[in-house]
Amino acid sequence: MSLQVEKMEKNMAKLTIEVSAEELEKALQGAYMKQKNKISLPGFRKGKVPRQMLEKMYGPEIFYDDAANALIPGAYADAYDACELDIVSQPVIDVVQIEKGKPFIFTAEVATKPEVTLGEYKGLKVDKVSNRVTAKEVDAKLEEEQKKNARTVAVEDRAVQDGDDVVLDFEGFVDGVAFEGGKGENYPLTIGSGSFIPGFEEQLIGAEAEKEVEVNVTFPEDYHAADLAGKPAVFKCTVHEIKVKELPELDDEFASEVSEFDTLEEYKADIKAKLKEQKTADGKRQKEDQAVEKAVENASMEIPDAMIDTQVNQMAQEFAQRIQAQGLTMEQYFQFTGMTADKMKEELRPQAVKRIQTRLVLEAIAKAEGITISDEKLDEEIAKMAETYKMEVEKLKEYMGESEKKQMKEDMAVQEAVTFLVENAVEE
Repeated sequence: MSLQVEKMEKNMAKLTIEVSAEELEKALQGAYMKQKNKISLPGFRKGKVPRQMLEKMYGPEIFYDDAANALIPGAYADAYDACELDIVSQPVIDVVQIEKGKPFIFTAEVATKPEVTLGEYKGLKVDKVSNRVTAKEVDAKLEEEQKKNARTVAVEDRAVQDGDDVVLDFEGFVDGVAFEGGKGENYPLTIGSGSFIPGFEEQLIGAEAEKEVEVNVTFPEDYHAADLAGKPAVFKCTVHEIKVKELPELDDEFASEVSEFDTLEEYKADIKAKLKEQKTADGKRQKEDQAVEKAVENASMEIPDAMIDTQVNQMAQEFAQRIQAQGLTMEQYFQFTGMTADKMKEELRPQAVKRIQTRLVLEAIAKAEGITISDEKLDEEIAKMAETYKMEVEKLKEYMGESEKKQMKEDMAVQEAVTFLVENAVEE
């Protein structure tokens, strides 16, 4: 293999990769061997048609595509290792020459990591964040726990009120015709939860059990079902059950049931301590976010589109994995939300740019400040991971290749760069 590297504008590069005629011939023969059992011609048994006969009848290019597909991955991988470029995108491949008896030549256009020009990153101003916890905040947390432990009690002597839990049947009509997906039986609904389209739940207030009521609503203009968007509809509803939440008393008995403490005062003190701990952590993250954002604003770089495209695709794959973990396919997600793959990628693009900018700037700061991660620090981090995964440290190390360890060191250096920014920031 021979390689030529041409650096282009906007941090792009073109690799021209040449594979010998001998290697091409091997790939062509391999393509023939792979396909010959599928080919039959009169006068020949299946799988016994000579390659020369096929090339004479159909032209030598009959095996070109398969041969190119066999050669490109390995040749590109060798070029990737040899070119000494920091490549940050998938290659765009273009075949320049493929002809029997001649070298196979193709190009791979790639994005390379852009240079970052840092601006001010020391002495950045960040907001001073208080971790003070008020009595009102403690009471709100207590009320939240109260509601979690509430009993649901059936009500029979009154109509529906705001906040009630009801069980109802409903059927929706547009222009007098029932529409698909507009019917439900014994459906549980909390009045005021906002689960249904605007105006629906409010009109159930005052409804009496087992008496049909009509609810008139208009579907939002951006409703996911295009045939219903913006249209008025009538729902015929019958409430079967009305239930109300009965809150427990806030006393020592309640505290002992929902916590490890014997008294309400001890429980409240623990809530206050945990809220303070949470505020401290939130404040730390807020300072980090502000410092990083300002450092990025003060820096300059030229990010190639191909690098952004690669990041967008990665983020889309991460999203698809999260959706699949919830038991949905992306096709189902698109159907339910009215989203499309192209629209989703367009919406992900600004986030992708921000993620790239942040990483590049933090890497540049780590380099400028000489922040490096020693093997000892890496071993400490691997030991923490092993403890989390309940694995032996040496066993985990065996599973990790040098590239994974290198990536861990880079990630740790980036995080230390964040810490450096905050330590050198000025609170105001």
